[in-house]
Amino acid sequence: MKKPTRGFTLIEVLVALVIVAIALGAGIKAAGALTNNAERLAQVSAAQWCAENMLTELRLTQQRVNIGESPFACEQLGRSYSGKLRVSPTPNPLFRRVDADVADDEGRPMLTLSTIMGG
Repeated sequence: MKKPTRGFTLIEVLVALVIVAIALGAGIKAAGALTNNAERLAQVSAAQWCAENMLTELRLTQQRVNIGESPFACEQLGRSYSGKLRVSPTPNPLFRRVDADVADDEGRPMLTLSTIMGG
């Protein structure tokens, strides 16, 4: 009487290895995406701080904002950002719209923060 063999065949082992390899590849790709998203979030947060600081400075100094554009620069978290303040009129002549456009050090737009100020 022949005893039945125990264990896995080579095909079963190869299929299991392929499944594990696909799962590990997907996990590595997901981890890379999370890392990229975290870096992007840090950059956008720092750019937002730059824009908020510029708009807050305008409010605190109570400067009269003239219609037009003016550049500004900022450094946050060791990164340099360039920006542009755009002041435009509103339907009410007592107020002005102020947009702070912030770009990274390579000139790629990061965000625009807007507010209304007395003009």
